[in-house]
Amino acid sequence: MRYTGPKMKLCRREGYNLFGVEKYNLEDNNRKVKRAGKLSEFGIQLRKKQAAKRQYMLTEKKFSSYYKRAAKTDKVTGDAMIAIIETRFDNVIHRANFARTIMQARQSVSHAHFLVNGKKLNVPSYEVKVGDVITIKERLKESILYKTLVEEFQAFADKNKQAQVTSVRWLTVDPKKLTITVTALPEKADFDQMIDIQRIVEFYSK
Repeated sequence: MRYTGPKMKLCRREGYNLFGVEKYNLEDNNRKVKRAGKLSEFGIQLRKKQAAKRQYMLTEKKFSSYYKRAAKTDKVTGDAMIAIIETRFDNVIHRANFARTIMQARQSVSHAHFLVNGKKLNVPSYEVKVGDVITIKERLKESILYKTLVEEFQAFADKNKQAQVTSVRWLTVDPKKLTITVTALPEKADFDQMIDIQRIVEFYSK
């Protein structure tokens, strides 16, 4: 079952900002983070798994299914698992900075704001492929949400003197046309360093 409660509660439980926006900064939150006692190795593995699962806002069933798929490949299991999750449609929208949080990205995908290779697609779990081009529906480009996005992209480009508005190496974003092109597949160097891949694999491999 997907979690629908307070997101700050999840951040406090895992001890860091899971969603990358100021709203969830623990140092700005009045309530203190509860410090757990010394954890066993299994306890640490559990917490690392929970943190990653919550960072992507996935159910346990879905998250573990990615592990099972990855374990059947000839690649390093943990790297393959995170790479699969990274290519989810909702995650790509988030990584490309077309949404502030993974929650907002999933909502916009579910509401069919985007086209993939010119076709409407509203499935957050769709896994993008190299060469896929994601565009915003033409009529939505005039909405306040995406007009504001264009302004933010332009301000970023002016400030940093660069056209690319995402640090994700495997995605190319055109800030004027509001398109995302998948130019490669994610590799270990592209993963969030807060994700402890090894301990996640150890948790599931018991």
